[in-house]
Amino acid sequence: MDKRLLEILVCPLCKSTLTLNPEKRELICKADRLAYPIREDIPVMIIDEARTLAADEVI
Repeated sequence: MDKRLLEILVCPLCKSTLTLNPEKRELICKADRLAYPIREDIPVMIIDEARTLAADEVI
């Protein structure tokens, strides 16, 4: 994922910064405990498409 894109993307729910999880190909919002998928190198920033993270998954 392009670093410049990662710097400008924010969580659509709370507007906090996101962290890349390259192994799972997801963008993580620690504040909301949501993981937004990256499909075909495109971040899917739709709240309904995000999965809820378990407490031990938050980086």
